[in-house]
This record gives sequence, structure tokens and C-alpha cells, in this order.
Amino acid sequence: MAHFIQAHTANEAWLKALDLIRKSPAAVVLDGRGGRTTELLHLTMTIEDPRQRWVFARQPVINPAFALAEAVWILSGRNDSGVLNFFNRDLSKYAGCEETFYGAYGHRLRSKHGFDQLERAYQTLMVNTSSRQVVLQIWDAESDLPNVGGTPRSEDIPCNTQSILRIQNGKLYWLQIMRSNDIYRGLPYNIVQFTTLHEVLAGWLGLDLGHYTHVVNCFHYYHSDLEKLERTTNLVAVPNNDTLFLPKNESDLAFDFLNRAITGAAENIQTVNTFAQQLDSGKLPAAFKNIGNVVLAEAARRHQGYKLAAHRLSLVKNPCLHHLEEKCLERFMK
Repeated sequence: MAHFIQAHTANEAWLKALDLIRKSPAAVVLDGRGGRTTELLHLTMTIEDPRQRWVFARQPVINPAFALAEAVWILSGRNDSGVLNFFNRDLSKYAGCEETFYGAYGHRLRSKHGFDQLERAYQTLMVNTSSRQVVLQIWDAESDLPNVGGTPRSEDIPCNTQSILRIQNGKLYWLQIMRSNDIYRGLPYNIVQFTTLHEVLAGWLGLDLGHYTHVVNCFHYYHSDLEKLERTTNLVAVPNNDTLFLPKNESDLAFDFLNRAITGAAENIQTVNTFAQQLDSGKLPAAFKNIGNVVLAEAARRHQGYKLAAHRLSLVKNPCLHHLEEKCLERFMK
């Protein structure tokens, strides 16, 4: 039995998905790698406005700095673990403790298969808007199928397996396919990751955003997260009024700066200050400055530079990101 959800925003979609898995008679209880789960097969979720990618209802609120740093890290084609482990101390529990991540999405999209899949998608769709062959491959059967004895090849097998792109009526549509997705720990961040790629590529192509569709084979929640899920609030999301639309050369320059900023910010409070000064004096578009200030605010907090964290937050002019990072800072700075 397949299940279908359609919503205008990610927040609405997430709430509908939570209600579905709680109430569906098709949901079953199983033991998984991370403990006991409640699982639902074959969920399709469509978000009509992919720019409204932020889930507000989850409690505690998601960490927007980690979500944004991860999106930048993916777009930059990286697989090193240090930066993401800095912004999310729990990540190693799920992805392992190696210096690189085995299943890193950006590395797989931009270099693992011997060429840059995002670049090829851009080049193809610039000259052939009717192509139905733009499939970005994250899953690698040779690397990712279990061993003959059934054991996993790694702690970090990719949950996202494919992205399929299609242009219709001047809009770019994005279909994201996942083998497995946890509603509490993974889904809010996965939506940010791939709707960001969706919006960035649409900007490269000079196209409007079509809807984003998220297809999950095994949709679940861990029973260890039940108490947190019970604290879910039916909040209306603050609209995201930023746009990441830029021509490709300008977009590459902006993300190159953000990539260097997330790396530097993880080092120490002095490098946070250095990148803050560069951000203030530079000419990045407002949306990219907002991303930079959220990341730097969180990095300053993690280095115990609380005054600097509060100052960088005050410079975030996007009400959506400001609200989320403010809640995140309040949680850890009490």
C-alpha cells in the first residue's frame, strides 16, 4: 500500500507525515539497526514550494547552522568528516568515526563516479530542456550492497539513492528517492539538503522552481524518539523569504566563500572573527550573508564566544533563519 502527502511547505508535509505514521493501520513495529522502530512502506511526499524547506514543528528545533553547513558541504563535493562533526556532535553515532564519510552525498555527486554529475546535469539541461535522462546517482551497487553474509559494507551507507530532474513549462522539478528515512532525525535535514540543491540548480539554469517530491521506501521513527515526537507542536512556519537563485559563476563564487567559512569557523574563535569580517566587507547577496551569519553564530557559540554569537545572529535578516537559530542558541546558552 502506497501513501501520498501533498503540502505547500515542508513543515506542513512533516506534520502530515507524522500524523500518517502514527495512525496508519499499515504501520508495523520492527527491530532495526538503531533499535525498535515503527515503519511504513512507500511514502511519497510533495512540497509545492521547495523554498519553504524548514520544519518548525519538530521539538527541539532542528539546528539550522548544521543543516546549512551540510548543504554547503554537499554542494562543495566534500567527504571529510571534521566540519560536520563540529556542527553536529552526534553525527558520528550514525555515520562512523572515520576521517571521511563513506556515503558522502557531495563526493558521490561531484567526483566519485569519475565526473561531476551536477555539472553534467546543468550542461545537459541548458541545451536540452526536454531531456528525461538526467538522473543523479548516489547509490553505488558495487560499494553499497551488503556483503554476502548480509552485513553492511559500512556504518554510513547512503539513505538517499537517486535524484531525478525534469523541466516542464519553464520550471525545474526534483524527484528525490530514499531507501530509508527517519522522520525525526533525518527527514527535516534531508529536505533542506536536496531542496537547496534543487533551488541552486534552478538558479544556474534560470528556471522557476517546480515542486519537490520525496519518495521513501522505508519511512520510520525510532521508539527512543517517541518522547520527543510527543512534544511536537502544530506551529506555522515562518516564511523563508531568501532566494538562492544566481547564475552559475556567481553561485560558485558564493558557495566557495561559504565552504571556506564553514571550514574556518570549525577551527577556533579567531577564524570565526576573520570570516565574520570578510562576510561584512564582502559583496555576497543577502541570502548568502544570512547563511554565513547563521553558521558563524553557531560556530561562535560552540567556541564559547557568546557575545559574538549574539551579534552574528542580530545580522541575520531572514526571519525564518533568525527564528530557528535564535531558538537553537537559547537552548544551549541558558
